[in-house]
Amino acid sequence: MTSRVILISAAIGEALREARFDDGSPVDASGLRAVRAAADAGAVPAGGRLCVSPTVRCRQTAEALGLEGAVEAPELAPLDVGRWRGATLAEVSAKEPEAVARWLADPASAPHDGESVRTFCDRVAEHLDAAAGFDGRTVAVVEPEVVRALVVRALGAPEHAFWRVDVPPLTVTELSGRAGRWNLRAGRPLVGSA
Repeated sequence: MTSRVILISAAIGEALREARFDDGSPVDASGLRAVRAAADAGAVPAGGRLCVSPTVRCRQTAEALGLEGAVEAPELAPLDVGRWRGATLAEVSAKEPEAVARWLADPASAPHDGESVRTFCDRVAEHLDAAAGFDGRTVAVVEPEVVRALVVRALGAPEHAFWRVDVPPLTVTELSGRAGRWNLRAGRPLVGSA
């Protein structure tokens, strides 16, 4: 049994553009235009199961792509950054430079009183484990850090690699295989990629 997990990173919004920790902001006007262009071009992969991260940007992206009936997947929620939510990395770095340095260097660290990168990677890996039991496609619209965490877990990479994976908005990352052995196809733009 082979499973395919197709991850679509959400369209850009103000928080992502400003390098702001997720604060529930929506897709911005340029992001919405890009999503509609992808939908109009027929670039949305068909899927058996449709999932969406429980964020405003992901729900808006899925809706604009026409992925009706997508089920909200709590395990695909973005990294919980606790008290840093809504702040930019620059703002937090200015106020708490040692905490930011510790957070970036140690995957088990959670100085923001939220979730560590290790805990986050473990949580989103639950979705991959469940998808391995599904013969067919799963299409999920998720935040970029969810894609990064799934790539790290699928490849068995060390958690430090989380910070080394760049996921632009509206790109497709595909994982195919089964539990314990996944193949990766990463970073193709959604438009023109069906």
